[in-house]
Amino acid sequence: MKKYYQFFGLVLIMVFSFYYTEQIATIVLNKNPLMQMIKEEARNYNVSSVNALIDGNYIVPGLKGLEVNLRDSFYNMKESNVFSEYFLVFDEVKPEISLNDNKDKIIRQGNYKKKMVSLILESEGEISEYLKSKNIKASLLSNLSNYVANGYFEAINNEVSGFKSLENSLNLNKENKNICILNDNNKDICLKNNKYLVDPGLKLNSSNIIDVKNNILSGSIILIKNSAKLSDIMLILKEINYKDLEIVFLSDLIKEDNN
Repeated sequence: MKKYYQFFGLVLIMVFSFYYTEQIATIVLNKNPLMQMIKEEARNYNVSSVNALIDGNYIVPGLKGLEVNLRDSFYNMKESNVFSEYFLVFDEVKPEISLNDNKDKIIRQGNYKKKMVSLILESEGEISEYLKSKNIKASLLSNLSNYVANGYFEAINNEVSGFKSLENSLNLNKENKNICILNDNNKDICLKNNKYLVDPGLKLNSSNIIDVKNNILSGSIILIKNSAKLSDIMLILKEINYKDLEIVFLSDLIKEDNN
């Protein structure tokens, strides 16, 4: 029993010693002129998080904040001992209201602050070949018959009866973005599998080009129906370019990372 107390006492001394040493090191570090400068400048570089917006059953994803990691930034600049914004290290700060905590809500658009839009193809054909030729990104509603591992487009699981089979393939190839484009048949299985639920705010068909074109905004999600015309897609692309918006994969548009 005596040895036990001796061992226990030794452990306590070691823990206290480590704690005391760490506290002293922190005090010394905080008094360093370079650290003081980093602290002073950090307020100019920190970015507040943006809460997701919830309206009934719908949600607009938020944005993570960015906060200067003082200690890591200091060690990045220690060698030169000069403050430089290029050596700042940031930690992400999750918004208080986040998409990841509200996956039962439906996404119609991405956050407008990202200056991005996304295109979703119902299937491949003339339009998809055109997008490939122009190196334009898009997401593709995929099923067991058209799925190609690591293809040009971002694959979105659009199966119902074969949902698990395609899910396994997407996981195996590290392509699963865990997104569902909602239709009349898949909401239950998407909820059950904890997917992000997306119902595109704009849906281009053969007869609504003017309406879609006039409503393209930062954050727009545009579903390109099979009936859409290539000439209409060209107009849509011109409008996106005119509004200085970047076309990205759907997974990049809806995620809350702050670029």
